[in-house]
Amino acid sequence: MCGTILAGISAPSYAQDAPAAAPVVPVSDTIRSIVVSGAQRLEAGTVLSYMQLRVGQAYTQESADQALKDLFETELFKDVSIRNDNGAVIIEVIENPVINRILLEGNKRIKEDKIYPEIRLAPRQIFTRSKVRADVARIVELYKRKGRFAASVEPKMVQLDQNRVDIVFEINEGPKSKVQQINVIGNEVFSDNKLRGEMVTKQSRFYRFFSSSDTYDPDRLAFDQQKLRQFYLTEGYADFRVISAVAELTPDKRDFIITYVVEEGERYKFGEVTVESEIRDFTVETLTPLLPMKSGDFYDAKAVEDTVESLSETAGLFGYAFADVRPEFTRDKDTLTMGIIFKVAESARVYVERIDINGNTLTQDKVVRREFRLNEGDAFNSFQVKRSANRIKSLGYFQETLEIEQKQGSAPDRIILEANVEENATGELQLSAGFSSVENFILQASVRQRNFRGKGQELRASVSYSRFSQAIELGFTEPYLFDRNIAIGADVFRRDLNSFNFVNNDRNTTFEQLTTGFQIRAGVPITEYLSASLRYGLSFDDVTLDRGLFFTDANGDGVRGNSTGDTCDPLVAGRFLCDAIGKRTTSSIGASLIYDDRDNRVRPTRGQTIVGSFDFAGLGGSVKYLRGRLNASKHWRVLGDFIFTVSAEGGYIHPLEDRSVTPGDGIDDVRLTDRFFLGEPQIRGFDIRGVGPRIIRTGFAPEIINGQIVNTLIDFETNRNNVSDDAIGGRGYYLGRAELEIPLGSGARELGLRPSIFVDAGAVFNVTQPLLNTNVQNVDASGNPLFLAIDANGGIIQTVDATDGNGNANTPSLSFTELFLGDTLSPRVSVGIGVNWNSPFGPFRIDVARALLKEPGDDTKLFTFNVGTQF
Repeated sequence: MCGTILAGISAPSYAQDAPAAAPVVPVSDTIRSIVVSGAQRLEAGTVLSYMQLRVGQAYTQESADQALKDLFETELFKDVSIRNDNGAVIIEVIENPVINRILLEGNKRIKEDKIYPEIRLAPRQIFTRSKVRADVARIVELYKRKGRFAASVEPKMVQLDQNRVDIVFEINEGPKSKVQQINVIGNEVFSDNKLRGEMVTKQSRFYRFFSSSDTYDPDRLAFDQQKLRQFYLTEGYADFRVISAVAELTPDKRDFIITYVVEEGERYKFGEVTVESEIRDFTVETLTPLLPMKSGDFYDAKAVEDTVESLSETAGLFGYAFADVRPEFTRDKDTLTMGIIFKVAESARVYVERIDINGNTLTQDKVVRREFRLNEGDAFNSFQVKRSANRIKSLGYFQETLEIEQKQGSAPDRIILEANVEENATGELQLSAGFSSVENFILQASVRQRNFRGKGQELRASVSYSRFSQAIELGFTEPYLFDRNIAIGADVFRRDLNSFNFVNNDRNTTFEQLTTGFQIRAGVPITEYLSASLRYGLSFDDVTLDRGLFFTDANGDGVRGNSTGDTCDPLVAGRFLCDAIGKRTTSSIGASLIYDDRDNRVRPTRGQTIVGSFDFAGLGGSVKYLRGRLNASKHWRVLGDFIFTVSAEGGYIHPLEDRSVTPGDGIDDVRLTDRFFLGEPQIRGFDIRGVGPRIIRTGFAPEIINGQIVNTLIDFETNRNNVSDDAIGGRGYYLGRAELEIPLGSGARELGLRPSIFVDAGAVFNVTQPLLNTNVQNVDASGNPLFLAIDANGGIIQTVDATDGNGNANTPSLSFTELFLGDTLSPRVSVGIGVNWNSPFGPFRIDVARALLKEPGDDTKLFTFNVGTQF
């Protein structure tokens, strides 16, 4: 684009600021006429209305200069001249052009929709240089607010026909101005690094590429001064002050150097700390022992603020919503002590006059109101207000920043509670493809509405397909049946699971479990945090094996599993798999007791949950057992914004039937498909089903020792590629976790990154040892057993001869043996780091974990990830 640079756009004066002087003419007589020439859009009368020259007045140089000034101040004219021809005054004007359009060039870091609102010029307006200068300044200021102090804007004007112009703002964004260094002068007690750690602004370093904290921001500079003061006050330095804070821009405008000059002062201790209360329910004798600070402790301003808040909340528990708690300080500079009197002013007990709910365009009022722990007319209780806000946020229908505002009612003892909600999308339509280290490629389609018809109901349907599992599920939940606090729901499902083992380090399908069934459930609250639920489920299972692979060849036609006489071959499948096949019906009833006081069920930061449940199978059907489980977790916010979580769970299944055919036949009374399994992703650092009882089938390697052939068992730990590994689960298990979520800068939070470090520990145990297949000989094509012998060259050969030429017995040629491992209570422990990422293509979780404690047979795994599916 060809354009004309608006020369002098940043200069302090322009042509119209210093107009060319009108021709000097003799002031002869009175003005006889005034003629306007050059006007195109404006009427002559409009031009005359802007100045004070009138026909009949005396023409003077002063009046002509004033007329020029008046016309230029309108900013409608590019140039104006006035001349007097013996009383005929001629005013020649050149109008400023009309703006056709406004264009931006060079902006990449800030989008046009952010810049255009800063521009006051608009199409069809009259162009003026002063407005262009103002717009340039606003655009530059916008870039400064984004940390780009080297940005520059050059306006250009493109001349068009009919006195029109295009205005082009050419933007050179420049680099972000980073904070190169932060200096602190005057600190003696605390080091520079310690004080820098208290600031929000950080020095620019290569590892802060995800953070914006190293970008200079004037508002952040002021905030950091408050952070420094707050830090010193919590450490007892009550006289601390920031003398100056200066940010200097380097000559290349790329970096800032920030310098703080501070005065620490002396460190104070608490003197006498008491409470004076004018509220009758608050007594000094009761409250003073509860104060966290004691005389002689180092002064801590944060503790004072927390005490004020605590006393206010305590007053709110008794219904005093507007209790006024003010600390009065007595500073003694001689003894360096700070005495405090917490004065609780008299206030009236408050009652809830009205509860208002605003902003719910979809959700019905009753869905929000039933989460309130207060009703209209109740005595105000601050704890119940906070609890109500947490319950509303836990619905997941509204924004997480929701707060319940408290407003003065129609009388001093009345309060209005106002919940201003902002609806979140609650409908989910997901069509996804992903990859999992557990199941390889995954295809999933699901529809879910968590707030169906705005009534808080949940309706869902899903279909999933992967290499080892396929499923279809339908479900519905009504949380308040007939507007009573009774939840009821139902699920219908069909699942096709292909279980697998590892053979030569490759996943190999073993049995297929096809399950069809339904479950109905109901739940009721017992107290605010305690609830109970009941459920009934009926499912039909069909467990099968590949007949062509795992069955015998009874009729001798060379094809396995093609006749009715063919049966499961334990030498091929293993006795435990042969025992698992068949059809069965499970009719079970269960109950759970749930305690949950977490602040948020979606992403908790504090609180705990405990769930105890048991299930009884045997209410009809062919499966009979009693299963119990216990889960518990607790969350803390520590060290600022770190979130620490500890969780533990365990379970045990007790059989109610004897499935043994003969004593010692190795058949466990709990079926393989009903047992507990543990591994990835429950306990990281181990592979899928990598922990607990298992059957290892390993081979033999013949070698000559002292002239004799010896069948040496292959070490399965170092030669995992040469073994078959089947997890068979156990009757009991336990699992514990400790995880610390690490907060990142705002940039990483916007990307949805949540890293954590963790420790996992657990075990699966208690299963009847199956009968093992061992010492099985290899056979030739005719079915004759093979033996190992030494040939004439000293090598090892296979032969059908049971003895050598001297009548000595040859060594049997063994194919494999089975080992039973891992049935122990000993904990398996792993440590690692992980990252959750809400990526554009679905939830992503990556973990790097190392097993510290393991048992023989366990499968470990260092690196795991999941993409496109929940984890």
